[in-house]
Amino acid sequence: MAPSVLPSPRPVVVFDGDCGICTKLAGVITSYLRPPAAVEPWQRLDLAAYGLDAQICTEALQYVDADGRVYAAELAVAQLLKASRPWFRPAGYVIALPGVRQVAGVVYRWVARNRQSLPGGTPACAMPPQKQPDQ
Repeated sequence: MAPSVLPSPRPVVVFDGDCGICTKLAGVITSYLRPPAAVEPWQRLDLAAYGLDAQICTEALQYVDADGRVYAAELAVAQLLKASRPWFRPAGYVIALPGVRQVAGVVYRWVARNRQSLPGGTPACAMPPQKQPDQ
């Protein structure tokens, strides 16, 4: 399938559209967080135009801001929260704090490695072993 969504001047949240959990969370982002960002599965994007590739998009959530800066994993979550509804913003700043960021990274990587076993997970959610993020 050819990419259908090209870069725009607004931020974009890039998730794994093959993963049931990621797709469900993308709906939560759109419905509750309401960031001023496009929320798109990486499979529909021209990844090279965003400075991304399929491997990093399979490994972790990506947040590309309006200036083209790319944030991955827990930092993507932090940036997303900072750009969302006002009552979610403090959580984004807390996640980005030294110490908290490291803990958030450990939690993020554990969830990413085990997403196929979590509620809502499917075999399609599993990351290939060679693409799993390091601990």
